[in-house]
Order: sequence, then C-alpha cells, then structure tokens
Amino acid sequence: MEYIQAPATSSQGNILCCTCGVPIPPNPANMCVACLRTQVDISEGIPKQVTVNFCKQCERYLQPPATWMQCALESRELLSLCLKKIKSSMTKVRLIDAGFLWTEPHSKRIKMKVTIQKEVMNGAILQQVFVVEYVIQYQMCDDCHRVEAKDFWKAVVQVRQKTVHRKTFYYLEQLILKHKLHQNALNIKEINDGIDFYYSSKQHAQKMVDFLQCTVPCRSKTSQRLISHDIHSNTFNYKSTYSMEIVPVCKDNVVCLSPRLAQSLGNMGQVCVCARVTSTIHLIDPNTLQIAEVDGGTFWRYPFSSLCNPRQLEEFIVMDIDIIRNQKLGAGAGIRSNKHSLAELWVQKTSEMDTSQQYHCRTYLGHLLNIGDLVLGYDFANSNINDEHLNKMNPHVIPDVVLIKKSYDRNRRAKRRNWKLKEMERDREGLDTDDERQYQDFLEDLEEDEALRKNINIYRDTSKVAVESDTDDEGAPRVSLAEMLEELSLADATGEDGADMMTE
Repeated sequence: MEYIQAPATSSQGNILCCTCGVPIPPNPANMCVACLRTQVDISEGIPKQVTVNFCKQCERYLQPPATWMQCALESRELLSLCLKKIKSSMTKVRLIDAGFLWTEPHSKRIKMKVTIQKEVMNGAILQQVFVVEYVIQYQMCDDCHRVEAKDFWKAVVQVRQKTVHRKTFYYLEQLILKHKLHQNALNIKEINDGIDFYYSSKQHAQKMVDFLQCTVPCRSKTSQRLISHDIHSNTFNYKSTYSMEIVPVCKDNVVCLSPRLAQSLGNMGQVCVCARVTSTIHLIDPNTLQIAEVDGGTFWRYPFSSLCNPRQLEEFIVMDIDIIRNQKLGAGAGIRSNKHSLAELWVQKTSEMDTSQQYHCRTYLGHLLNIGDLVLGYDFANSNINDEHLNKMNPHVIPDVVLIKKSYDRNRRAKRRNWKLKEMERDREGLDTDDERQYQDFLEDLEEDEALRKNINIYRDTSKVAVESDTDDEGAPRVSLAEMLEELSLADATGEDGADMMTE
C-alpha cells in the first residue's frame, strides 16, 4: 500500500506587537491597530467643526466664493458642499466613505461621518472614522438683501395707459397673479396712470415685457443708463428701463374708426363699441352686429381714441323695443356676432321722465332688454365731442344714443357676490378716490362676460352664502360655483409654520 503525501500548506505565523505584546499578523509597523492609532492620528489637520452659511429667506447654502445653492437636508448636493469645505485639508489622505448622521432639524447642526485611509510607518495602511460637525450660520444672500432693501434695482418696467378707467389694469393684474410673474419683482409701485415693476436683473424684466406683449395690445421702448464702468475687466453696469404703453381703449368705450380702418375690417360702421380688451381689441358695431379684432400693430398704424369716458354714462329706460331679424349686410361685410341680438329701441332718460323727450337707436343688447328695463348708454345728441374722424362723418349717420349694458342694482349685486379676487401687494400713491367704483365696474364685467373671466382665477368667498344659480333674482348674471377655486390656506395645509409642500 502506497501513501499519498498531502501537499504542504504554508501557514503565516503571528508576531508580537512591539508595544503591548499582543499576537498579531505581521505588518510593516510591527504594531497592532490599537497601538498604531495611539501613535499616529491620520485625521490630524482636518477640522472637526466647520461653519456653513445659510440664507433663511431663499433657503440656500453658500458655496465659496460667491455661489448660492439650493440643497435639501441629507441630499447629495449638500454632501458635496460639505466635503468641499474640508477638501483642502484632505490632500494627504484617501477618502473612503462619507455620510450624514441624524440631527434635529432645528439644531443648526449637520454631522457627517467620514472614513479615510493613509499610509503610515513603513507602508502600513491605517483606516480611521471620525465625525465632522457643521454649524449653520445665518447670512443673507445678495439677492435677498436687494429684495429687502427695495431700493436696489437694475431694470424697471413702466406700464402706462392714458385712460380714465383702469379696467385693463385690473384685468392685467389678475393675469400676472395667475402666471406668478410678480414674484421676481423687488417692488411694485402704483402711480396715477400706470404701474412700475422693479427687478434685480434684466432677464426678469424682459420676461415681463414679453408677457405683456402677448396679453395686451401695447408697444414698448427701451433705454438704459450707464451706472459704472470697470476699465480693467471692461464690464459695464447699466440700469434698464422698459416703457410699455397700452392702447388707450377700455371695455365699454365707444370709439370712432378711421374710414380706411373701418373698410379693412369688413365695411363695418365707424362708430363701434369696445366689447373687451385681451391680446386684441374686440369691437362690435351696434348697427349691424359686425365684430372685428384690432391688434396692437394695427392700432398704432390707424390710431383711434375713446369718445366718452365711463363717468358720462347715463341711465335710460326702454320705452319700446323691436327685434331685427335676418338683416342683410352689404358686400364685403365681416363676421356677425351670434351672442347678441340686434334691436331698435325707443329710450328715455330717467332724469327726463317729466318730459316727452325720447331717443331712437339701435343696439346689440336685444337679447337682454325688455320694455321697462334700465340700460346705461352715452348721449351723443346732447354731447360736445371733439374727434378727428367723428367730425368728418355725416351727422345723420351718427347715432343719438349708444347703449352699452343693462343696468342692475349695484348694492344688491355687491351684497350677493360670493366670490373674490386676489390683489398684488404694491405701493400706492396719488390714487383717485374713484378707484373703488372702477373696481366694482370690473367685477360686474367679469360676471357679465364669461370669456373674460375664463383667463383669471376666481376664488370662493367663504364669508358669503353659496349660490347655485347663474343669475340673480332680477336677472343679473353671476359667477357659478363651478368656476370658483378654493383659496389655499397655508396654515391648514402645511402647519403653523407654513412650510413648503413637496409636490411631484
């Protein structure tokens, strides 16, 4: 019988630590790990406590020298920012791992566990774990500092409209609130004939200018003023000004078009009523129900102005009404409105009920009016109007009365209104006492015009009783509950502190 000799296995012997005498595997230092750590500290020179600057207003962290970053707690971005704080002191060690340790959110402390390696004593590699504590120190960033100062700005957008009524501004305010374009403004100042928006950067102002050119008919002018100049880096510091002029026409204004413009719009009459002002001017001819839209470019080529202001509206009572059906238009006529009805009326001023004076006119409100109804309109027969195009017209063609809208009890409508609008926070100066009446006119226009209110946000007023019908008891139009939004309360949705909600 032959014996097979097993292969020889080499076993590594242990040595005694030269300091404490504990048996250990051989290593270049001939020392155990515990003794080696007492002799060498590889984390020496790495700071164990570091300061991190944090802006409370915008919740951003400072990454030196001048960059502010948005970082969530225990995120990869915050970990990278913290490691860069101690990167300069870790050139002689090797980073193995890094992670956050849990701390109280309100403790103003961020703790990070760092694992490093370093070659020590005759090539021995030592690994060590230690904790770096970051102390959060509040510091306001430059952008927030400029916002708080409210005096520093690099660009201003001056919106102007040379009209008596501010209906277009109220509509524009709701569009700005809906699209949240007011959030980047340092300050919003309201003056007599317009609004000024101040911005810290030219890009934000340009964004507002582009928005205005898309939402209202206007024209713009740009200018800039040199503030400072660095001759070494060849950089210039300018303050830019954008002047936006909105067309001087509001809803329910009566205008007189030039003959050339009226012909280009489908041979419509020169005397028209402005139905609404959105991105274009919507006109309607009270004699033929023809409708047309005039954009900003066309208006500035063939300008026209309002013949009467809303303060000249007078109240009439309908004495007789006759609906006109199947009226034939001439050749080249434009589009007719399907939402209105043409009618011939005999009306009398409520202030002249003791006389027999009556006026005959045509109106586009035939679908709303009945005998005995009150209606608001302009009295052209007893008015002295100075207009270039109106003075050249045949006096027999000019209507005696132009009716604008049906009249309802304003106090009753305001009391039963169960919705509200939001307003921008702005500085007011030199305002007219007639602003409250103009704002009520705008709210009534929203109730009467569904196409106008579909572009804005309407919020339910919880202090008023909910109403299910779309009309009042006396026939006044109302906003339905389906069109209203619930106003968000931050205290109810996110707690008392009003913390930001995370949405996907």
